[in-house]
Amino acid sequence: MPTRSARAWAAESAASSLAPASIERREPLPSDVEIDILFCGVCHSDLHQIRNEWQNSIYPLVPGHEIVGRVARVGSTVTRFKAGDLAGVGCMVDSCRTCDACRRGLEQYCEPGATYTYNSVDPHLGGPTFGGYSERVTVDEAFVLRISDRVDLAATAPLLCAGITTYSPLRHWNVGPGQKVGIIGLGGLGHMGVKFARAFGAHVVLFTTSPGKVADGLRLGAHEVVVSRDAEAMSRQTASFDFILDAVSAAHDVNTYLHLLKIDGTLTIVGVPEQPLPIAAFSVIGGRHRFAGSGIGGIQETQEMLDFCAERGIACDIEMIRIDQVNDAYERMLKGDVRYRFVIDMASLKQ
Repeated sequence: MPTRSARAWAAESAASSLAPASIERREPLPSDVEIDILFCGVCHSDLHQIRNEWQNSIYPLVPGHEIVGRVARVGSTVTRFKAGDLAGVGCMVDSCRTCDACRRGLEQYCEPGATYTYNSVDPHLGGPTFGGYSERVTVDEAFVLRISDRVDLAATAPLLCAGITTYSPLRHWNVGPGQKVGIIGLGGLGHMGVKFARAFGAHVVLFTTSPGKVADGLRLGAHEVVVSRDAEAMSRQTASFDFILDAVSAAHDVNTYLHLLKIDGTLTIVGVPEQPLPIAAFSVIGGRHRFAGSGIGGIQETQEMLDFCAERGIACDIEMIRIDQVNDAYERMLKGDVRYRFVIDMASLKQ
């Protein structure tokens, strides 16, 4: 299959930092869209993957699945995009398209397994798929998203993961007016959870361990902010929530929050702590509580989310960086020193 080299930043092993590299991208097939990447968000999972913390990394590894760019070329059968259009790519670049999940528009739960934007086996070239820390990407039209020309492109990029990861469970559990909704953690995911829950009309309570984030939580849309280390403040929230979204990727006591649910309330986790979280039986038995999980969203739902954000003026709070600052950004991310998503200006790759 014809290919063309592209500049990128890659990790060669779990022990190495990201560094400049050259990768191969396939020339567009009839159904493909080639995108020149303008911006790429930095997700916490990028760090997990380059360090092989989930024990599934394939090297060389080029991270990045929050991609916004401009269409450079399209294949002969492409109908939804043309050169010059704005386009996005999220966490997936393909799926089997025939299993029950795919037929229901839930490609993220593809039964044989979706092909992820990076660190999957590339069905066309072999070897690993390569992500958005690169100058361009070639993706089948069915997995390319339309981006409005009215939005801040850099602040839109993280919606492709952080946005849809929080939008999808809030939509699935029908969060809306008349409900009290908790968001645990004010990071890349949590700050979008606050924005969406508020936009859906719920009464939003943010839980944070950091008193310094109280003002930001209110600015972002929370009606209340509770510092979770304050036992008395936590006690006042007991048995009052319809739904809680847990966006924390560090070790924490989920049982504390399960006790805050009303009867038949649901706590859904979207953060990914490295170690399993202990769940006490009575934390769920006592109020017929549900402890659930949610991945990203399917392609149709992701497009719905992007359109919703464009209409409402919703975007991520970001800090722009150059590609040569990404290793330092990872270290800052580990310390919680970002408000609230790093985004790489990919023009810096060419400088």
